[in-house]
Amino acid sequence: MSKALFSPLGESMLNVQMTSAEFEKIRDLIYRRAGIVLADHKKDMAYNRLMKRIRALKLNDFSQYLQFLEKDANGNEWQEFINALTTNLTSFFRESHHFDILEKHARARGGNYCVWSAAASTGEEPCSIAMTLDRTLGTSAGARIWATDIDTQVLQHAQRGVYRLHDVSSLPEELKRRYFLRGTGEQSGQVKIRKEILSSICYQSLNLLSHSWNIPGPFDAIFCRNVMIYFDKDTQQRILRRFSSMLKPGGLLFTGHSENFSQVSEDFYLIGQTVYGLVKDRR
Repeated sequence: MSKALFSPLGESMLNVQMTSAEFEKIRDLIYRRAGIVLADHKKDMAYNRLMKRIRALKLNDFSQYLQFLEKDANGNEWQEFINALTTNLTSFFRESHHFDILEKHARARGGNYCVWSAAASTGEEPCSIAMTLDRTLGTSAGARIWATDIDTQVLQHAQRGVYRLHDVSSLPEELKRRYFLRGTGEQSGQVKIRKEILSSICYQSLNLLSHSWNIPGPFDAIFCRNVMIYFDKDTQQRILRRFSSMLKPGGLLFTGHSENFSQVSEDFYLIGQTVYGLVKDRR
């Protein structure tokens, strides 16, 4: 009789449970490390994503994983933990009205216009900003967009600038011809952002909760879209206060479609659909 070469996938993990206490601990840790508030209904998401880390580390359960994390406050696993629990949903020219406003703002100000994309994810947002500025102001001689994210894995993807052909299918043909290269052979079905666009973006890891932001502000515009919804009100207020000091006079803050900070911040006022200006500029 031949020897069995395979066993059921994940069989040894079938009985691993996440207790309520372990989930509460996970919620506390991700809040303290990244400001993210995990709702009750996110337990299954946390279970599935962190199980991959438990398998990778050859641990037995969530209790061991939490002990592994906490034994080294500066260990590499903390970044894996944050990466696992960060949600990254993005697309090129998402919320397209923002880029129409950005184009008008950049054209009016001209000069050394610079933008901070504070939740760059896999790069679609900063690339959309870069293409908008290239069409409006011309090709940049150096970086004029600083693109940051807490998730190091998505930043690696962004830096490569390679996407599926499907990801650009809804873009106008003129944009695709001007800014993308089509893959061939093993790269068939993929596209790559042209070098002049990638070279105008500086990618780096940044936690919005960090005491210092090592980026060269102030900026003409800040994009921080669909991120603050994961923070509580106090955290939102602190970050918005810091954003106000990172904007040039007359600068703009672009936020997500489900975010409204009119009653949260005394530093910003709503000037358009999910676009904010500095209160001090009104005086």
